[in-house]
Amino acid sequence: MRGVRWRRIASQIGRSVAVWAVSTVTMLALAGLLPDFQLQSADGDSATRIAVTAGCGAGAFGLLSAVVWPLLVRLLLLVPAFVLGLLVFFLNGSLLLLALRLNPSGRGVVAPETAVIVAAVMSAVASATGAALAVRDDEAYRRRLHRLATRSRRAQPPCPTAPGLVCVQLDGVGHDVLADAVRKGLMPTVGRWLTGGDGIPPAADGSRPTHRLTPWRTDWSSQTGASQLGILHGSTFDVPAFRWYEKDRGEVMVCNRPTSAAELQRRAVRHTEDGGLLAVDGASRGNLFSGGAGEQALVLSIATRRRGRENRSRAGYFAYFSDPANAVRTALSFVAEVAREIGQSTRARLRRQRPRVGRGGLYPFVRAFATVVERDVVVAAVMGDMLAGRTCVYADLVAYDEVAHHSGPHSRDAEKVLQRLDRSLALLERVAEHAPRPYRIVVLSDHGQSPGETFRSRYGLNLGDLVRAGCGLPVPRRAERTRSGAEARTAVRAALRRPVEEENERRRPARRREPIVLASGNLGLISFPDVPHRMTKEEIDARHPALLTTLANHPGIGFLLVRSEEHDGVVLGAYGAEIPLARLDDEPGPLARFGPGAADAVRRTHSFPHTADIMVNSAYDPADGEVLAFEEQIGSHGGLGGDQSQPFLLSPRDLSAPVAAGERLTGAEQIHHVLRRWLNELNGPQVPLPTTATTATEAEKENAEREAEAERAA
Repeated sequence: MRGVRWRRIASQIGRSVAVWAVSTVTMLALAGLLPDFQLQSADGDSATRIAVTAGCGAGAFGLLSAVVWPLLVRLLLLVPAFVLGLLVFFLNGSLLLLALRLNPSGRGVVAPETAVIVAAVMSAVASATGAALAVRDDEAYRRRLHRLATRSRRAQPPCPTAPGLVCVQLDGVGHDVLADAVRKGLMPTVGRWLTGGDGIPPAADGSRPTHRLTPWRTDWSSQTGASQLGILHGSTFDVPAFRWYEKDRGEVMVCNRPTSAAELQRRAVRHTEDGGLLAVDGASRGNLFSGGAGEQALVLSIATRRRGRENRSRAGYFAYFSDPANAVRTALSFVAEVAREIGQSTRARLRRQRPRVGRGGLYPFVRAFATVVERDVVVAAVMGDMLAGRTCVYADLVAYDEVAHHSGPHSRDAEKVLQRLDRSLALLERVAEHAPRPYRIVVLSDHGQSPGETFRSRYGLNLGDLVRAGCGLPVPRRAERTRSGAEARTAVRAALRRPVEEENERRRPARRREPIVLASGNLGLISFPDVPHRMTKEEIDARHPALLTTLANHPGIGFLLVRSEEHDGVVLGAYGAEIPLARLDDEPGPLARFGPGAADAVRRTHSFPHTADIMVNSAYDPADGEVLAFEEQIGSHGGLGGDQSQPFLLSPRDLSAPVAAGERLTGAEQIHHVLRRWLNELNGPQVPLPTTATTATEAEKENAEREAEAERAA
């Protein structure tokens, strides 16, 4: 045992010396290439003296990077994480200037702007060298990944022999999009898992598939808020859309607003009396909701709490950026992604590509945040969870969803993102080989995306303008663009500590008799705030005789759902179509083109307490799968129509089949039960756990009281 320990120490010393030597050579090369970087005096020095100066400088820089950088990041906890990422180059360059100042040779002069370049190159080279040397030693490779990726160290996982479960959500990737990407060779890791099964051609070596690909159908509200709440907490009840108006509270709920996410999570816990999928030894990374996990990072539902031990929503950023090599690599990739987006949007504009939406302003930075920063931080957090031996991990990667909203779900831009996501899955697969317990990797999506131009670009007005016209109210000459509901935009706001609530969503109309019109992809919600209950068709006709007819007969509208005094609920369509909900199965009417399951989805949403007075689904063309988004998105989701309602579940074949042959997975709540069953099969946590649910409910109440006290104090 002692001999093994000494060999390990000797191996570590050898790697450190090798990294130091490579860093020294790198510094010498940069000094020869950059005119503002000198390692010798003005009178000149011998080659030996210059080499000693470079060696001392490289050693000092390495020590400062290992010791001072993590402390520096800790001291900058008050700086928003997004800003910290932009400060990486400046901070790293400052460490190099300090290292040269401490050089005992007294040599070494560099201009501040050149120091930034030298520090970035040296950090990247040192990181690559250390990783290359460590890969040859499995134990060293594992320790390196653990040090870079995890905040929590445990001597031993609770069940070291039982397999754990890692669930990676590829936000917005539809079933058909994934299958096409595999057939095109864009996702070789997923393709290797599916080779020989699910329509994928067999491999030349006769290898058998290790995973199965299963489609599933979302509810009417095909968006992350409803789907992820159902997957993690087992309930999608009373989530009619991405955003909706609640008359009893006089507020607009928005799924990606931290206060709304916290409220939705509390409601789900009360509704199910269950702490969540991750209640026992679980970790939630990059999600809207916690799932009851004890380990949380980048979780939106806790983003509004005051900083403390119970609030680690942004801790993942600092844990990741505490390593200078991580920070430099991500910062360089961030800049490259911004340039890539600017180039792609410029090319689309010059080609007059249609459909197209605006991609200027801050969007290139939002995209870079989603496709680089958020991806790197979340993947590193999952790596740490696996190496710490956690039982169940659920993580969300929003990169594809953000790009597909603005470039289109089948665009070349989106395909490039799928390629990079596949590399992240390959990395997690490799890390699993070094984890203290075996892992089963499940990949799934929360919804798909349907292509199509926007309602506004086709008809010159948005849904709000059409509603105002139907109500006999003045319509502005120029329609106002609606905000994007992309998850990444709110993640950036939370990282910047800027208010997530959008002014036009929080305020009440100046005239309370005017309707509130909200958009969730191609799903629209119309509410009359001065009427305390959900209005009936008869009441709406009496108040605004032309409104329902105007909406139902518009070519951009697929169907309406309203409450009825005579039939409880009815679906309205063009040319006077009026189908009671009870007769939808026999007489689908306007729902016929939306496929099987549409009637059940509409009936379920009708039963929600906070369903809007009028629910509007845009038109859908089955021939090309296109819908008309009420938001400024050419790839949208949130309602019925096309691929947006067809996400996927990619699961290992040594787990039981998600559903029996001939049956269909329907709704996020069923996905929750499937994942719970797999945890039981793997001897993981037994959920639901009554004691955990009770504890979670009490914790939610305590957090609510704490937030109320903080608001009163503010």
